[in-house]
Amino acid sequence: MYDAVVLDHDGVILGRTPFDTLREAAWEAFERQGVSDPDLAHVDDIAVGVDPATLSDICERYGLDPAAFWRVREELATDAQATAARAGRKTPYEDIDALRHVDAPLAVVSSNQQATLDDLLDHFGLADRFDVVYGREPSIASLSRKKPSPYYLERVLEDLDATTALFVGDNESDIEAADNAGIDSAFIRRPHRRSFDLSVEPTYEIDDLHDLVCLCGRRQTPTLDGS
Repeated sequence: MYDAVVLDHDGVILGRTPFDTLREAAWEAFERQGVSDPDLAHVDDIAVGVDPATLSDICERYGLDPAAFWRVREELATDAQATAARAGRKTPYEDIDALRHVDAPLAVVSSNQQATLDDLLDHFGLADRFDVVYGREPSIASLSRKKPSPYYLERVLEDLDATTALFVGDNESDIEAADNAGIDSAFIRRPHRRSFDLSVEPTYEIDDLHDLVCLCGRRQTPTLDGS
């Protein structure tokens, strides 16, 4: 049994955001900063997986202030994901209700923006399922805290006073972050990961969230006398 079960957000709780959605948001960020025709490779770098050094180099090429540009990019990415969710292009997985039967406090840790997590979990009526939710702050510093860094995982463990925990993710960086935090991991084989060849070894591999219930037990329904 675990003191806490922590889940990644995109690809575990909700479907992944289409890349084109994030690319369009990144392109608009350039336009709003006065760059009308950015190199598509730079747009793609900004859309997904950017690190502080790459952000600095790209902004230097276009004469942009990195902090100001990144704030705009973050706001637009959050807005784009909210729009995708409301248009039915980003929705919870059908097995989400299995989490009701997990016998441990639940938390979310994601490399997505905190504002995005708060909006989407609230929109889908899932916010009250989780005791703690951590995403990135809209700052350049947060880019160094993304998984595989254990930064946000360690904050969850501290907040929940948990000494044992399981982290469920769909990326190798999730497994590495769990290792770096000294906790167990479960790699979930969602449809987009069915044939993915892992180069790291998780504690478990699961097909869906129902398998998580098998690992972590069931919440007991109280009897009439409260026992």
